[in-house]
Amino acid sequence: MEATNALSVMTAAELTRLVLAKEELFILDVRNESDFKDWKIEGERIDVINIPYFELLDGVDPVLDQIPDGKKILVVCAKEGSSKFVAEQIAQAGRGNVHYLEGGMKSWSEHLEPVKIGDLKNGGSLYQFVRIGKGCLSYMVVSDGEAAVVDTARMADVVEEFAKSHGATIKHTLDTHLHADHISGGRKLAEKTGGTYWLPPKDADEVTFSYDKLEEGQDIIVGNTTIRIEPVYSPGHTIGSTSLIVDEQFLLTGDILFIESIGRPDLAGKAEDWIDDLRETLYNRYRGLTQDLIVLPAHFGKISELGEGGKVMAKLSELYDKNPGLNIQEEAAFRRIVTENLPPQPNAYQEIRQTNMGKMTPSEEEQREMEIGPNRCAVHDK
Repeated sequence: MEATNALSVMTAAELTRLVLAKEELFILDVRNESDFKDWKIEGERIDVINIPYFELLDGVDPVLDQIPDGKKILVVCAKEGSSKFVAEQIAQAGRGNVHYLEGGMKSWSEHLEPVKIGDLKNGGSLYQFVRIGKGCLSYMVVSDGEAAVVDTARMADVVEEFAKSHGATIKHTLDTHLHADHISGGRKLAEKTGGTYWLPPKDADEVTFSYDKLEEGQDIIVGNTTIRIEPVYSPGHTIGSTSLIVDEQFLLTGDILFIESIGRPDLAGKAEDWIDDLRETLYNRYRGLTQDLIVLPAHFGKISELGEGGKVMAKLSELYDKNPGLNIQEEAAFRRIVTENLPPQPNAYQEIRQTNMGKMTPSEEEQREMEIGPNRCAVHDK
């Protein structure tokens, strides 16, 4: 951190590691109340309050009694400027250990934290990229100088540099489905690295670019590791959703199954058409898989889903015991739960889908604005 008198700047990477380490932190969020209610920084030992910036223009003295003394303090806003201004006033008022978030919530939304999930049987490793500010999860299989990336985030350069640092060339990028909550970096990354971009054809009716068909029965080879796609065609979140079995150990479920919830079927406007597919995937197709598989979803909705070191994972058998979405025995009740009283849809989800189809080409700043906010891909994420 770079110190300016009693004031320090905290990066999104530093904040992420603090959250994952479950360290104590007090956050003053100075965004508008509506933005704060929509999306905020959370953690097991984080206390956060919202006091909009416009209420602090005349000084922070009236609110100092709400800011604890002796704790690490972080002030956050949308982009950085307002939080730096407020943090300076808090420091000048005599409080120590005061920080502001570099780049604001925009930088928090974009940070990717690589976490090693485990080793592969024939050599190589599987990594999970935790986009903690957005709740998105991407994956990289590295084996024998080659890599494959699954559900790539828009910040593809970060992923490419990670592969290079591990001596690997990206040979494949795969999307488990056509995403509606974030802009995929898979096609861009494949084009840049000369790799192959894979997408389920049933999700690709309207795409404007070429791709390789991600379908059951294929084996995609990465170094000494085989990403097995059959037999897990898993529709329900989208009609093309396809899960991936990696090295006979890991089940990458996309947005069909999460640690504490299940995927919603309504983001393409076809909930009634896809409910039966969703139930079939969760209650029959997945039941037929080896129950020792480690489930690795494409998203998490709650901070409680982050395990040791930030890993988001669980055995398939454990989810059938604990996940409420896998324990709705009556079909009528299941239909009601996955269609009624759902959380709000992701911000700009229609524009994001259009972008992922290649029908829109928003600027980098427009893409950043489209992605601001939580992912909201799960039924139970209220």
